Amino acid sequence: MASDEEKKIEVTVPQAELDSAKAEIDEEDDDEDVASGEFEVTKEEMSIIRAELACEFPDDYTYLSDAYVKSVASKPYSKDPTVRRPLEYTMEKLTHVMEWREQNGAPELESLVHLANGPETAPEAVEQPEKLTKAKALVYSLNNGSIYWHGVTKEGKPILWIRCGRKPWYPNVEAEVNALVLIADAGIKCMPEGVTDFVVVSDSNSPPPPVPSFMINVLKALVRGYPDRLNVLLSAPVGSIIQFVMNLLMPLMPGRLAGKFLLKDQADACEILKEWLMHGEDDIPTFFGGKSDHDKYYPEEYYCTNKGQGTLKFDYFGMIERLQACAKEWEEKQKE
Repeated sequence: MASDEEKKIEVTVPQAELDSAKAEIDEEDDDEDVASGEFEVTKEEMSIIRAELACEFPDDYTYLSDAYVKSVASKPYSKDPTVRRPLEYTMEKLTHVMEWREQNGAPELESLVHLANGPETAPEAVEQPEKLTKAKALVYSLNNGSIYWHGVTKEGKPILWIRCGRKPWYPNVEAEVNALVLIADAGIKCMPEGVTDFVVVSDSNSPPPPVPSFMINVLKALVRGYPDRLNVLLSAPVGSIIQFVMNLLMPLMPGRLAGKFLLKDQADACEILKEWLMHGEDDIPTFFGGKSDHDKYYPEEYYCTNKGQGTLKFDYFGMIERLQACAKEWEEKQKE
């Protein structure tokens, strides 16, 4: 007889949905087997790229840092790894990212947080009820505190923590994806100077039943909207639900992305975190048996109070301030 956990994951995914997702991801990813290494990118070339981005995306072009643009431009060319990517090719890849952001409304998501944090009698809320509804759905997805940035690694990479046990059983998929994009953007904007990627640590205790449409949309967002942003994802402990998720997503992933997922038991995860975290063992959270109390800043929704006159309870703006302080601390350490 199947266990309760096994019963939860008797989920079928339409083959057409999987085929469509695979085709979309494959179309975007053509650099899987490119050799590692970097080539020089001149100041003049950077200026050309910057100018074109500013022209095409005047409201969002500053989202891409110089360090990230340079990291994309300096890679070997997929068709001839002995030379650098042509500028036209780099522009095409960066344009795809920016177009994805535009199509998915990424640049406006933080404004939705402000809207939902204000009174429903505000002129913008009254005049745009559909926008207010979207804003409220977004902050409802934030309020459970299931995703947040906290701290950086010894290499200055911001750490995105996922608390699977806090995820809803019946999520609003669009709102959940929007919340993840919002949080991802916030962390990227707070990266220390010269850092271009981040680390994800998932507390995978008691995850809810998997929602394939959500997971597939997250994977597509990672490949299309955040290429080369994920450094590594550590998940612990690993039960049958996490195994189901990985079995679903692995066939869809580009090879180099699949290699960035580490599935460990809690003891092994803690040993890894000792090596990764900026303050070592002191930064391991209490939910992994460590000393750092994340719940002080990101408690369960029941213990949260509204941050403004609206429906936001998650400490979004405090999260940004703390991450900026961590980034500054790391930058100061590099000067020592």
